Amino acid sequence: MSSTLSFEVFPPNTQVGTEKLFATLEDLRELQPDFISVTCSNNRKTIEETTLKVADYIHNELQVPTIAHLPAAYLDQKQVQRLVEQLDQIGIHQILALRGDISPELPPKKDFTYASDLIDFVKKQAPAFHVSGACYPEAHPESLNRIEDIKSLRQKVSVGCDQLITQLFFDNELFYQFQESCDLADIKVPILAGIMPIVNRKQALRLIKTTNTKLPRKFLAILEKYEHDPVALREAGLAYAVDQIIDLATQDVAGIHLYTMNNAEVAKHIYQNTKNVLSGQIKAV
Repeated sequence: MSSTLSFEVFPPNTQVGTEKLFATLEDLRELQPDFISVTCSNNRKTIEETTLKVADYIHNELQVPTIAHLPAAYLDQKQVQRLVEQLDQIGIHQILALRGDISPELPPKKDFTYASDLIDFVKKQAPAFHVSGACYPEAHPESLNRIEDIKSLRQKVSVGCDQLITQLFFDNELFYQFQESCDLADIKVPILAGIMPIVNRKQALRLIKTTNTKLPRKFLAILEKYEHDPVALREAGLAYAVDQIIDLATQDVAGIHLYTMNNAEVAKHIYQNTKNVLSGQIKAV
């Protein structure tokens, strides 16, 4: 059984960053991903100026299937209707519906309290759209417990979510336990495993500070041993991610969704070291 390979990128805040991203996307296209997803942010620019602009380029210029992220908390029904129409016009019929991070400085809107509300609305407005949803192998940090979290996921699927993409994780056993819980809850949609290679100390420290992700002893040992050796930390971080992906592919994971951090070299390394394991849908460059 082959596994899909997809990438996530984010729209930069500057013109220079955008130009660099477009160059990165040219490199990512050569890896023939199954799709590239484009995130959104709660900055002052609109989704049309950021997410849709990049998604349009990927889909129409690079001819790569594209998923646009939409944040439920910061959209109202009229905005979603307009965004769905715009996506349809440029030929993109895939979205990732998220609640989105809540910023203390930016009060959320009230039309969509949960991602499932947004999924339900989009599916009723555009039934042909393929809608992905986010999931957390270690449970959403705001959920009461794993049971309540699985109930929320089941609600997403019941209103039309077509596939799930996990938050990043570093312990594959937690992912397998999560898969079993979903299966017991009759959640039968594909679950793509979100993998983020850690390649520098700053990235690692930010991760530890901002996420509730469990960091296994093996991973913590890498951070500690190579804290002041950036070259070794990069090599070890990439090797850890490759090892994760090989293990997941061996267990027939539906797909790998790589959080690239807009770094084509990282994606290339992962691709070159896992393409034969993922096999089938991924062709050699």
